[in-house]
Amino acid sequence: MRLKGKVAVVTGGGSGFGAGVVQKFVAEGARVIVADLNLEAAQHIAQSLGPEAQAIRADVTQAHDVKAMLDAAQTHFGGLDILVNNAGMGHLPQPLEELPEAQWDRLMNLNTKSIYLALREVVPRFKAQGQGVILNMASTAGVSPRPRLAWYNASKGWVITATRACAVELAPFGIRVNALNPVAGETPMLKTFMGEDTPEVRAKFLASIPLGRFSTPQDLGNAACFLCSDEASMITGVCMEVDGGRCI
Repeated sequence: MRLKGKVAVVTGGGSGFGAGVVQKFVAEGARVIVADLNLEAAQHIAQSLGPEAQAIRADVTQAHDVKAMLDAAQTHFGGLDILVNNAGMGHLPQPLEELPEAQWDRLMNLNTKSIYLALREVVPRFKAQGQGVILNMASTAGVSPRPRLAWYNASKGWVITATRACAVELAPFGIRVNALNPVAGETPMLKTFMGEDTPEVRAKFLASIPLGRFSTPQDLGNAACFLCSDEASMITGVCMEVDGGRCI
């Protein structure tokens, strides 16, 4: 029960890594707002976990939705201790000059602007209470970029730098900021990264991961739980690889 008494908001909590984080947090005693653009997916996860999880539809690229999402934590559970900025997207492998501008805008809005909007709203709340934990979902793509994913790589590099910068600025206020860098995982986004899901393409990806498997939502949930718990009270500004050794 490492998160007993804590209240968390997890964006993109309806599937993939976000769902893994939500499930682990509830198992460890937290009460969680499951925020997702897909309300049905969020409700499915929340209902499977009982009253300790509440679903809300949120477009995290829109300021009013971000505020409503954080307000929901106060309304349902009486406060907020942890914000996990997990929502994100990728793009199909392609030459960097061929990604359409509209898709670039959508990618950057979801992977970067959403974190700006969330921190703009949550930091005053955390400062007022003298504590809080922020966890951002970055990627090994921001550390060791893969070719033909240039703009996804760049967006996750932004998340890593933003995490470190915010950690330094917010530490005097008792606010910790960390990130996770997962390798490609068994989530709905996997096919996007690979371009196609075939045994040959999977084997090529797996060959770059020393432990020989993709990451799972449970792997990310476990790492997130530690970084957001009081056991990690001396850890801030860390971007932890959960990657089976890929970035070594």
